[in-house]
Amino acid sequence: MMPRRHQVAARLFIAGALWLGISQAHAQAQYQLEKVVELSRHGIRPPTPGNRKDIEAATHRAWTTWTTADGELTGHGYAAVANKGRWEGDHYRQLGLLTNGCPQPQDIYVRASPLQRTRATAQALVDGAFPGCGVEIHRVKGEDDPLFQTEAFPETNTDPAKQLAAVNATAGDLAARQQALQPAVQALRNAVCTPDADCSFFEKQWQIKQSKSGKAYVDGLSVLANMVETLRLGWNENLPLSQLAWGNITTASQITAVLPLLTANYDLSNDVLYTAQKRGSILLNAMLQGAEQGVGKTTGPTPDTRWLLLVAHDTNIAMVRTLMNFSWTLSGYTRGNIPPGSSLVFERWRDTRSGERFLHVYFQGQSLDDLRNLQVINQQHPLLREEWRQNDCRVTEVGTLCPMNSALHALGRNLDRSAITPVSYDK
Repeated sequence: MMPRRHQVAARLFIAGALWLGISQAHAQAQYQLEKVVELSRHGIRPPTPGNRKDIEAATHRAWTTWTTADGELTGHGYAAVANKGRWEGDHYRQLGLLTNGCPQPQDIYVRASPLQRTRATAQALVDGAFPGCGVEIHRVKGEDDPLFQTEAFPETNTDPAKQLAAVNATAGDLAARQQALQPAVQALRNAVCTPDADCSFFEKQWQIKQSKSGKAYVDGLSVLANMVETLRLGWNENLPLSQLAWGNITTASQITAVLPLLTANYDLSNDVLYTAQKRGSILLNAMLQGAEQGVGKTTGPTPDTRWLLLVAHDTNIAMVRTLMNFSWTLSGYTRGNIPPGSSLVFERWRDTRSGERFLHVYFQGQSLDDLRNLQVINQQHPLLREEWRQNDCRVTEVGTLCPMNSALHALGRNLDRSAITPVSYDK
């Protein structure tokens, strides 16, 4: 028989374990997830036809031809996004947002940008989250969606003179920016140029110019950024090393070393506040409406579903995060980088004790190597994540929760109401 003192100790241990379990369950039950609004970037793709033309002209050599057409989602990219969708579906079931089995219409609404890579990404996400369920992917007829292709609509396009002035003001001393980025420029040059080739493009002085359509861009930098994005996507795609920068890039750290050029190009394009206000306000407004839909004063057209999933482009995410005044630096990436398949997420939580509602806002994505290796997302390989916060937010066991009303006000502070036009949704 167990000695009395051991029996007492055992009872105390069991009681303590039960109390801890009850306390944890009670704490977890304090917050209930009610709603998710997610803006995702498409998955891995080859360079777009225009980007390929520019980077091949600058380096005077042909770049790798991929297994899919330029600009379209690859099979590897589909699998990586399906991994993420599978994890999200399981995660939201565990949190009680979703139930087992196929979703009902009130559970999820998916809208994708009309391009193949975004539509296929949306399909991969729902195939992962709801395998075999045939979840509908909504899209507009034609090539231009007012939520995503805002440059195609007068109300949400920029005034050329104002955009040029805004880019010039943001750039400041452009020559100093170029000089500061020389380590990344030289690393890129070493990776993609042959010693006997004419690579004078890498020495070209950067200049702010405007296209015929009025879009302001940094001549010189923009093409270098396209090279960097193509190399990053090639690494994510798990291209053979001989086909990635002709064998000159063999580690993820070499990709990280050239990513500052991509960040610099973001800084002087979609991250310019004026540009973001004109072209991103309509999308951020839809996301804020979606987060509030069903409980607030807003009764707009945004679908009132538990999970509103919008699948678009890095340019869309860049403009929305600029309006939010939100930046991040995920491990292995540079400031503000937007990996393929990554997403900006608004979660609405309710305190079951007080009834108060909160927003949990964050950006998430997989690492360079996890995308390359098609790593399944789990506790050992979680999504990289960084949260948005302000002074009145609280750190809880479900994340950093910010009072909904003040968060909505802060996140919408930079919206340009004149650039928010009506948006229709197929039901």
